[in-house]
Amino acid sequence: MSTYNSVTIDATADKVWSVLRNFNDMSWAEGIIESVESLNGKGGTEVGARRKVNGAITETLLSFDDDSMAFTYSIDEGPDVLASDMVEGYVGRARVTPVTATGQSFVEWSSDWQAARGDVKGFCDPLYAGLLGLLAGKFK
Repeated sequence: MSTYNSVTIDATADKVWSVLRNFNDMSWAEGIIESVESLNGKGGTEVGARRKVNGAITETLLSFDDDSMAFTYSIDEGPDVLASDMVEGYVGRARVTPVTATGQSFVEWSSDWQAARGDVKGFCDPLYAGLLGLLAGKFK
């Protein structure tokens, strides 16, 4: 089971990655993300960093790669269908790649999970689409 969203942004991949790369900073997502609290003092590019988003979703940074402009994270606890007893093995991925012909960037946000007892896709798809829209809006 999975979800996938993407957007083309009118900015170089390096510029977009500089906004997206810090796991502990989602200030670019104002209107969807009200708060991000670092839970263990690790920096936003350190594997193992834990955060709580909007006081409800606890996530852990699993991998971070500046060269590939990508990171993965788990959702450890959340509301409704993202609760630990509702979804198993949730891993999200964000990646920025250059569109070399135009100087733009292509951003993908996807996730996979092993099992769910609710509509995880229905919860996450609009959230990720909204986040990507806000990210693109930062470069208009």
